[in-house]
Amino acid sequence: MAESGFLQQAFVFLAAAVIAVPLAKRLGLGSVLGYLAAGAVIGPFALGLIGQDIESVMHFAEFGVVMMLFLVGLELEPSLLWRMRMPIIGLGGLQVVLTAAALGGIAMTMTYAWQHAVVIGMVLALSSTAIVLQTLNEKGLLKKESGQSAFAVLLFQDIAVIPMLAILPLLAVTEVGTFSDKHNMPGWQSTLMVLAVVAAIVVVGRVLGRPVFRIIAATRLREIFTATALLLVVGIALLMEHIGLSPALGTFVAGVVLANSEYRHELEAEIEPFKGLLLALFFISVGASIDFELLMAEPLVILGLVAILVSVKMVILFVLGLVFKMTSRSNAIFTFSLAQGGEFAFVLFSYASSQDVLPATIIDPLTLVVALSMALTPLLFLLNEKVVLPRLDRTVTERQDDSIEDSHGKAVLVGFGRFGQIVGRLLRMNGFDITVLEHDAQQVDLVRSFGHEVFYGDASRLDLLVSAGIEDATLLVLAIDDHERMLKTIKQVKNHFPAIKILARAAGRREAAELIQAGAHYVERETFDSALSLGRTALHALGFRAYQAHRAAKLFKHHDEKSLYALSEVLEDDRKYLTLAKQHAADLEKVLQSDDQANKELDDRGWDSGGK
Repeated sequence: MAESGFLQQAFVFLAAAVIAVPLAKRLGLGSVLGYLAAGAVIGPFALGLIGQDIESVMHFAEFGVVMMLFLVGLELEPSLLWRMRMPIIGLGGLQVVLTAAALGGIAMTMTYAWQHAVVIGMVLALSSTAIVLQTLNEKGLLKKESGQSAFAVLLFQDIAVIPMLAILPLLAVTEVGTFSDKHNMPGWQSTLMVLAVVAAIVVVGRVLGRPVFRIIAATRLREIFTATALLLVVGIALLMEHIGLSPALGTFVAGVVLANSEYRHELEAEIEPFKGLLLALFFISVGASIDFELLMAEPLVILGLVAILVSVKMVILFVLGLVFKMTSRSNAIFTFSLAQGGEFAFVLFSYASSQDVLPATIIDPLTLVVALSMALTPLLFLLNEKVVLPRLDRTVTERQDDSIEDSHGKAVLVGFGRFGQIVGRLLRMNGFDITVLEHDAQQVDLVRSFGHEVFYGDASRLDLLVSAGIEDATLLVLAIDDHERMLKTIKQVKNHFPAIKILARAAGRREAAELIQAGAHYVERETFDSALSLGRTALHALGFRAYQAHRAAKLFKHHDEKSLYALSEVLEDDRKYLTLAKQHAADLEKVLQSDDQANKELDDRGWDSGGK
């Protein structure tokens, strides 16, 4: 019966995720909000499809956060972590201290004892590592300034959990406790224990990591490598939990230690599926933990506390963004991303309860506040994307377009980023007079500082194109990364200057086909030629003679570009597009095989070094 109950619960969790997440993604809400909504619906306080003991499920699901931090650590080489020390300590430290002080001060004004206020301030200062990193990664922001700043703060918060665990028992109103209920020892001994454990992880990882994984890899049994990777993460998490510390911190340190290992990518591949499933379970558990009965009993109080928590955090984060001189766009993303409570709050509140630091009358509503703030995060991201960032973009574009006088160049180049600079420099170095337009004001100022002549303005505006000399030009090159803006520009030019030849940049195959359909004469995909060049080199390395590899790459490019133009004619019909794409792929394979057979008899050894 117990087994049947487990399978039933597993079915409910999986079904909720499968239904809710695709629907949320379809609505543009993101996967995290889908998981949270699924949990709220099936939780004990709504439909009651899962049991009341949601804490045990969440405790298990929190292991997804542990795995995520291990994978984050694998992406960070120690040298990179060292370079990030200032934002980690400065930005992260200030965020925790200022937020804890502000929220603690507000708690004291609400007649809480100062000990209670300190605990509330510390716990609510933390943000959700799981939700923030997952959302930033989904949106491709983790590597950008805003994502790096958010990660630095989250990393400091994870580290700050250690002293918080040490401080909490000392704030007991009834009785002064010790560092850990598992280890009856004073604070200084506990600190030494922490340092010893972290040092042991670093030393063991450096000394034994590679030899052990080399032995495991030699077995050529993937399941054993998977088991070893899981054993590493579980073992470190168990060790950290045993001494009363954050398992996520321990696994993060282990990940950083192994970041330079040749087995890093294999470890990522083995851990990733488990991380994804457990994180999903964690988000569902957070949604299920929302106590709707308590919310309905005191809606104004609970929602008011959520508003205070989010508002205070946003104000502090925004000010810190200004102090650390983030761009307006990065600061907005940074501010909206970290304005929630964190998953460690559940752990710390539970620990505070066991140490008689906080009563249940305080913990229960604050736990609900944290859960609601976490559920609110995807909506805050959406608000930022749909309302705040477009307003910021409009503010940036309020800068007046540059006046362009006596421009009679042979070509107009739109976009002077990494892609456009290569095109522009090549044309200018070969004696062609070109006019360069760039719609990013910061980029204009930057490239001008290097001596490049670039004009600010939006090329989708017809009047700017005219002032840039489009009437006298023979060529328009679109090198921006804004697909919609390029389509708009192409349509403007085709309507008013049909004789102009248009060359365009595309992110991928579908975008390229859309640009061709709009009227571009030639489209270059960003990574196509570099990937083709690498493929040609790979063929040569695998035994093809140089001419064979060259010819195969030429045939591939010719056939692929021909296919692209054909696909541009059926873009409106997804079924025809897919069928035609499959047909062209099959035809290309036949062409390449036939050509390879025909060329095996050719004497093309002169292409190879030394006649080999």
